[in-house]
Amino acid sequence: MVEIPEQLKYTKEHEWVRVEGDTVVIGITDYAQDALGEIVYIELPSEGDEITKGDPFGSVESTKSVSELYAPVSGEVVEVNEALLDSPETINEDPYGEGWMIRVKPYDLAELDDLMDSEEYADYIESEMEEG
Repeated sequence: MVEIPEQLKYTKEHEWVRVEGDTVVIGITDYAQDALGEIVYIELPSEGDEITKGDPFGSVESTKSVSELYAPVSGEVVEVNEALLDSPETINEDPYGEGWMIRVKPYDLAELDDLMDSEEYADYIESEMEEG
């Protein structure tokens, strides 16, 4: 059973979002890291870059495949988890903690209303597994 923390919001591309004051922290879900397998490389934007909701902002490479990372909100990247560049396997070990990817100052927090809560995300991955 994959871990799906209740306090987070989720995307259909398997990113999670945690609101912290006027910023959001973004990473990939336990389900995503499990499906990818051992993560060996990550490409992230730089501090000060702008990301646009729905557009790729980076990628994750595992021993199985390469996956794009899609922005759940539009905004300015205010912090990047540089430690992941040297230790991308941290995403496998702690996807919701030390494996966070970027912190963004969103232009419009209302964009988060489009995201799924933990129950909706659990239903979504269940239906995806049935189809897959």
